[in-house]
Amino acid sequence: MAIKEKKSKKSPEYPLATYFKFYNQLLDTKVGKALNLRKISERFVYEGTKNGTIATNIVSKIFNNNNTGKAERLQAKSNNDLFDLNYNEDQMMIQQTIQQFAVKMRTAAEEIDDNFTISEELWKEFNELQLAYLQVPESLGGLMKEKSTVTQMMMVETLAHGDLGQALAFFTRHSVLNAIINFGTESQQNDLIPEFLQDKPIIASIAINEPTPLFSPYELNTIAEKRGTEFILNGKKNMVPLGEKSSYFLVAAQTKENENQIFIVNKNSKGLTTNFERSMGLNAAQLCELSFKNVIVDESAMLGGNDGINYSEFINYCKLGWCSLAVGCCQAVLDYVIPYANDRHAFGEPISHRQAVAFMIADMKIELESMRILTQRAASKAEQGLDFQKEVYLAHIMCCDKGMQIGSNGVQLLGGHGFVRDFPVERWYRDLRAVSIAVNGLHL
Repeated sequence: MAIKEKKSKKSPEYPLATYFKFYNQLLDTKVGKALNLRKISERFVYEGTKNGTIATNIVSKIFNNNNTGKAERLQAKSNNDLFDLNYNEDQMMIQQTIQQFAVKMRTAAEEIDDNFTISEELWKEFNELQLAYLQVPESLGGLMKEKSTVTQMMMVETLAHGDLGQALAFFTRHSVLNAIINFGTESQQNDLIPEFLQDKPIIASIAINEPTPLFSPYELNTIAEKRGTEFILNGKKNMVPLGEKSSYFLVAAQTKENENQIFIVNKNSKGLTTNFERSMGLNAAQLCELSFKNVIVDESAMLGGNDGINYSEFINYCKLGWCSLAVGCCQAVLDYVIPYANDRHAFGEPISHRQAVAFMIADMKIELESMRILTQRAASKAEQGLDFQKEVYLAHIMCCDKGMQIGSNGVQLLGGHGFVRDFPVERWYRDLRAVSIAVNGLHL
């Protein structure tokens, strides 16, 4: 019965066949048979079809502010005093699947970095993973009943182990999806979430960073002025991932009524212009600058409706995403320099036999594990619906400082090779420099 529902032509909006294919790789393994995953997968396909909704056009979108229904929120995980760093079996299977894709990311990374664009073939393979279903509540066509912050942290870390810039590009729309699920009104959820559950999901991005010295996400120069039932946006944003490919943006702006808030802005809005920025790193993410000149949005475009959102919590989730990126990329650096130090000979022996080299690599490992533990702790508390501001602050400070240090030490350990673009360490170093200054794009 589930298979017939899956093939029905009445609900083409959800790419269930693609999702079933993704899981089918796991069904006949020993683990899959032990967990009876085939029956579980068929139930997911059936439920996804049953809860299907029709995608709507987001151009000139006005959301229903009179909606008296309650927006869907994923339940928090039950509180647990035990801090378990091990992934469960489901998470490990997801990680293994993403690791296979990350290998392809690594192989294509140099060409992508040179050309500032990800190939359509790689985008297609990523879309086939259908990670959005692991974010969306069951009632909205997804698979989830509880929050999956730790799982998403693991996804981002694994993607960044392949390539940080590509990971930012691939996950930016999932970050927008997370924000809509966590903070959006019922109308915003019903109108926008189906766009992410198609065979070729739309691309959307978060725009917070501004081209100002010592930028702080809490001190915005982008202004949203209320006029009647509309907001007028003026200002600039930079370092916006996939700005030229995005259908719409979640834009942070300062308001008089609700202080800093997030607005859903269509790319085709009059007065909004996008310009590609050639940056030091993150070339795969095609960073752009957005200019807002009297851009008009309806008051219903404010994320969370008239009451807005907890902006500080929104920023904390963004920082958590960047911490995950840093951990994955730093793991890639460490995995590269260890065999290099063992194979590279100087004065008749491997350079890893030199105390200065061995101690530097040991310090990198210690710092990386500290970054990972702090990030996992913050993600775990967020997943349980607890206040995680202190934890994510400590994780972000650690990842900003030690992430750049690990990248720099990676270049140093390779000597002259570390400065040559034929080796990936210099690219990882350039990408890691962005962790301390960027808030855009990632929201777990």
